[in-house]
Amino acid sequence: MTGTAEDSAAPAELVRVLVVDDEPNIVDVISMALRFEGFAVESAGTGAGAIAAVAESKPAVIVLDVMLPDFDGFEVARRLAAARTGVPIIFLTARDATEDVVHGLTLGGDDYVTKPFSLEELVARIRTILRRSGLSEPESSKLVFADLELDEDTREVTRGKRAIELTATEFRLLRYLMLNPRRVLTRAQLLDHVWQYDFGGDARVLETYISYLRKKVDVERPGLIHTVRGVGYSLRLPRG
Repeated sequence: MTGTAEDSAAPAELVRVLVVDDEPNIVDVISMALRFEGFAVESAGTGAGAIAAVAESKPAVIVLDVMLPDFDGFEVARRLAAARTGVPIIFLTARDATEDVVHGLTLGGDDYVTKPFSLEELVARIRTILRRSGLSEPESSKLVFADLELDEDTREVTRGKRAIELTATEFRLLRYLMLNPRRVLTRAQLLDHVWQYDFGGDARVLETYISYLRKKVDVERPGLIHTVRGVGYSLRLPRG
């Protein structure tokens, strides 16, 4: 039987990101964040593994730790440049000395992020590199759910015709909820994505900021920010 054009259309291919770090917890957190943002993610824990992964999967961008167990990220960059792969590189490292930044960028790196870092910042830098490389389409800066609207460029938030003033942390928290509408996000996921990945403070800070957001966002009805008992929170319309 001949399928329709809709049946036979191939799904859009996700932009592929290679994450290279020898610390599994960092790889897991970055990978989870990127998958939530709609990227396909592969990982490697060594310089040799990174070079092999580039040859096999041809990622659109590499998030590359400088300190690796076999040879460092700078050497990985040298070898990739010699092979003329042309893959953009974001160096990821605890080093923040000016000479290290300059060294990484002169080797062909496109950006440099120091630990600890904000996942939101890392994702934004990846998107910037992809746009600069012509590998992603320009995106609308606005996120919309029901009558709630958030503009990432102007940082304006409105519900209906009412403007909502948010602090920087409240804005990041609402943005992440709006990037994942109707999805139940665990407390751990929200802390990882809104605060720094190595957040070690009192997890009750999340409940406090959810309360702040509700007082500002859910003045009107229906309420949009819901608690899923024992799990986390979800941005959704009330059921039933």
